[in-house]
Amino acid sequence: MTQPGPPEDTAAEQEAERRRRRVKVVLAERRGARKVVRTMVHIEQQTQIGEQVVRVLIRKQLVVAVTLAVITAVVLGSLPVLFALFPKVAAATLFGVRLPWLLLGAAAYPLLIGVGALYNRVVERNEKDFIDMVEN
Repeated sequence: MTQPGPPEDTAAEQEAERRRRRVKVVLAERRGARKVVRTMVHIEQQTQIGEQVVRVLIRKQLVVAVTLAVITAVVLGSLPVLFALFPKVAAATLFGVRLPWLLLGAAAYPLLIGVGALYNRVVERNEKDFIDMVEN
């Protein structure tokens, strides 16, 4: 009956095995025939098709910006109207501060940060879709 060697032997063998493995290092991109994407050529050469593709992206970005700006303006602009129509709401206090001051002074900032984050996410998705369309 043979007994396995001490634990140091197996650790040394594992270290030696790790050193024996070869690693392939690639310093440059593959040189080969790169396919030229037709849409990319149109954009780079600024043809009518390329201009139209870019115009669609810009229009999408503008629609997102205007939509979120209108929604934000309606939400924030409706608060003074709400307070004028319902004086009891305007007179309400929360934590010793009147509700209009809390809503317009404190709650507006998280709303604006949320709208900004939403805008950023939607715009980045539009740009990613545009890049995917151009590359494929």
